[in-house]
Amino acid sequence: MYRPYQPEAPEDIEDDDTRFMKEALRQARLAYEAGEVPVGAVVVLNNRIIGRGYNQVEQLNDSTAHAEMIALTSAFNQLGAKYLPDATLYVTLEPCLMCCGAMYWSKIGKIVYGASDVKNGYHKTTGDNSPFHPKTVIVHGILEDECAGLMKDFFRALR
Repeated sequence: MYRPYQPEAPEDIEDDDTRFMKEALRQARLAYEAGEVPVGAVVVLNNRIIGRGYNQVEQLNDSTAHAEMIALTSAFNQLGAKYLPDATLYVTLEPCLMCCGAMYWSKIGKIVYGASDVKNGYHKTTGDNSPFHPKTVIVHGILEDECAGLMKDFFRALR
């Protein structure tokens, strides 16, 4: 019986969502080291990071200085554009409603987040109603344990 050759994928190859979530985790660790709530984000276009950010609320004394906001602003500046329909935003924690508003207006094509945030995430306010642009694709749970673990470690160290 003929069986077509199907090579097995090497174990060290990871999908793009995992690879870029690891980059968002690197940003979250920078926040952790700075004494900020450890949330990190990257914006990716054509397999290239065009924006990075981590929480800087305490550093900047600005309650809007969330990782997503900083990464989006960085991406807008990098591209010289105010819309990101072909880009993906990776963030380690479920976005809050403020950040969802920014993502909506950016028309970002895809949002990937790691850990859920039952206290401040958008689901708490919106339930099953999506606050995102109708064309935006949402993926969650990528590296969820690592993302949630970093948050738990941070808050455990504060107590």
